[in-house]
Amino acid sequence: MTVPVALTIAGSDSGGGAGIQADLKTFEAHGVYGTSVLTLITAQNTRGVQAAHPLPPELVAAQLRSVLDDFPVAAVKTGALGNAALIRVVADALRGRHLPLVVDPVMLAKSGDALLDASALHALRDELLPLATLVTPNVPEWAVLRAAGVPDTTPLLLKGGHAPGETVTDELRAHGHHLALRAARQHTRHTHGTGCTLSAAITANLARGLALPDAVRAAHAYLQAAIRAAPGLGAGHGPLGHRAAGLTLQPTPHPT
Repeated sequence: MTVPVALTIAGSDSGGGAGIQADLKTFEAHGVYGTSVLTLITAQNTRGVQAAHPLPPELVAAQLRSVLDDFPVAAVKTGALGNAALIRVVADALRGRHLPLVVDPVMLAKSGDALLDASALHALRDELLPLATLVTPNVPEWAVLRAAGVPDTTPLLLKGGHAPGETVTDELRAHGHHLALRAARQHTRHTHGTGCTLSAAITANLARGLALPDAVRAAHAYLQAAIRAAPGLGAGHGPLGHRAAGLTLQPTPHPT
């Protein structure tokens, strides 16, 4: 049996709670082989981002060629991309491949530190988002994207964690599907990497052949379990428990 392969294109979190590290842990938890392309390096822990350094575009392009030319990648996600040049390199590598693409438009770390420079918004809008199967912004990120001219027809999972109330609602509006996913708010400081983890879980489920609504439902449930299973590390916003207890994978659909 061939193991499904997913690709994450994102930044490194030296604390292991978000970015490439969280994505690869999530892929592994879903029985998916994870490949990765690094876009920027951060000095980061649960308290914040102490430094961030985007990699040269030619090195990111070389990583993309290495992975895509050798591995049967079934789905891709992007996280922190840093700047317009890197966004264009990623879009150029993915254009025409027709792979399921989940774009997590990472602009800020949980601490509020910037992970995308202001000049990159137009490149994100014009180059990458048109390729996306799904875009997964939170409410503040969606407001920024809308202000930059991203259309309402963008396939969207709008994450509701920033809205007030004891119930958190994520809303899927994509490809004719309209779905509200609700969960009781978990009062915890251990929420570092929730956006990365959710988008990675959706990507893993798409790589396994699930339809988009099923991929999103399963990822939403996985995220709630991962928050509950947080190991309690760090003095700030702590990481999740990516090997979440009770994860039950839906069967991988057989090819028709």
